[in-house]
Amino acid sequence: MYTNNEIMFPVYVIPQLRESRGAEWQAMIDRLTTLPENHPEVLAFLLFMVRLNGCLECETDSYRAMRGCDVCALQTLRRYKKSDEELLNRYQKALTDIHDYLEKTGATVSYETVFEKF
Repeated sequence: MYTNNEIMFPVYVIPQLRESRGAEWQAMIDRLTTLPENHPEVLAFLLFMVRLNGCLECETDSYRAMRGCDVCALQTLRRYKKSDEELLNRYQKALTDIHDYLEKTGATVSYETVFEKF
């Protein structure tokens, strides 16, 4: 009855988003799926999707959460009315935020250390 859902956007959903946008988006997803989970580009994508999907406001017993993170993310991307370029710019902003955080704190790269701040 219940789907597999997470508190924050999970890394295993990334490949499922490949066909949801255009060629540049697909190339980015292809690249991200070759990187380790703790790579700054992957962490930036997770941060980007948390922001885009509104994961921080998601309640575990909400309809959105019960449908699962993959369905929520696909729906968010389909409903996104701006261009792929704008979407990729939002990802670049998240990547800049991740790099700034790592540089400022000297933290080792991990999902937990990055999302403590955000």
